[in-house]
Amino acid sequence: MQTMILRWGTNVLALLSLILLFLIFSQKQLPDFGFLATDSMQSFKTLFISIILEAFPFVLLGVVLSALLQMFVTEQTIRRLIPKNPVLGILFACVAGLIFPLCECGMIPVIRRLMKKGMPVYIAVVFILVGPIINPVVYASTYMAFRSRPEIAYSRMALAFVVAFIIGLIVYRFFKGNPLRSSLASLSGQQMPADNAPLPSNGAAYAAGSAAPGPQTLHSHEHGHSYHPAHAHDHSHAHYDGRWGRLFGVLGHASDEFFDMGKYLMFGAMITAFIQTLVPRESLISIGQGQLGSHLFMMAFAFILSLCSTSDAFVASSFSTTFSTGSLLTFLVFGPMLDIKSMLMLLSAFRTRFVLALSAWIIAVVLVGSLLFERLFFTS
Repeated sequence: MQTMILRWGTNVLALLSLILLFLIFSQKQLPDFGFLATDSMQSFKTLFISIILEAFPFVLLGVVLSALLQMFVTEQTIRRLIPKNPVLGILFACVAGLIFPLCECGMIPVIRRLMKKGMPVYIAVVFILVGPIINPVVYASTYMAFRSRPEIAYSRMALAFVVAFIIGLIVYRFFKGNPLRSSLASLSGQQMPADNAPLPSNGAAYAAGSAAPGPQTLHSHEHGHSYHPAHAHDHSHAHYDGRWGRLFGVLGHASDEFFDMGKYLMFGAMITAFIQTLVPRESLISIGQGQLGSHLFMMAFAFILSLCSTSDAFVASSFSTTFSTGSLLTFLVFGPMLDIKSMLMLLSAFRTRFVLALSAWIIAVVLVGSLLFERLFFTS
């Protein structure tokens, strides 16, 4: 982290110095920054800073809790808790975020390893989709963002549950193969050490309750996201031993996640503030109140912003006076399930055809579900 700060800081300072030298030697006047005092710019700065400050505590709480789970909760604990019955397993996975509130960055590598040990694909998909939404931190952040409308927080949890359950049933019914990429899928068929037989990828050995090869915690993986430039940091904490080692491991993981999520929050807050400031209110209302267009706009908006689920509610709340409640719900459920960064992480772990099919199911089920929720619960 220090190396990155020094590298970028040096480059920025060098660029500013060159610009200053050019202005001095060319005897040009400094540009007029009077526009920073205009009403529009004041509105932009107020909205931008307010989103950042409101979301900051929940992002910090989320990354600390995620780091603690990465360091102290074993994968075997997750495997033991999941029921063997498919429907009960899907139901458990839908609410597992209440127990294991991992961020999407940590969720996919963990689930990928569990699948190599035999976790059924339909349970793995549900874990990935619903884990970043149905957990205490996200509920608290959504409730605080919509303090005057707590029904949005309840509806977000309910719709995420319904969407994940339906998609889990779809995967269970129609997909029987191994969706892991060939290089990863081949690992599940290799001979395991000690007395553990290889676990098939279809989940049979998982359902039989086969034991894993000894204690292995969630942090004992190389949580490197080299497949996504924005996630190039490494969360490898396999060698942290002892009390102080684990403490530094938690702090290291939390700091990596905080800076990683922070840049998305900054980007999302800036884009939101620009839209709210520069786009005429009449245009926003015409888009936001469209029966279908508002939902599609919010899905695209959520996909591009790639916000963390602990902070996206504060971005959504800034549109509460211009966009319909159903479209806000679409943004809050669709974004954590499918955005740019999660799409790239899915493509790194799963076959392209499976990821495209899963994406299509997410788009269709979230869109239909949010339209139904809007018609049933938010139409006066």
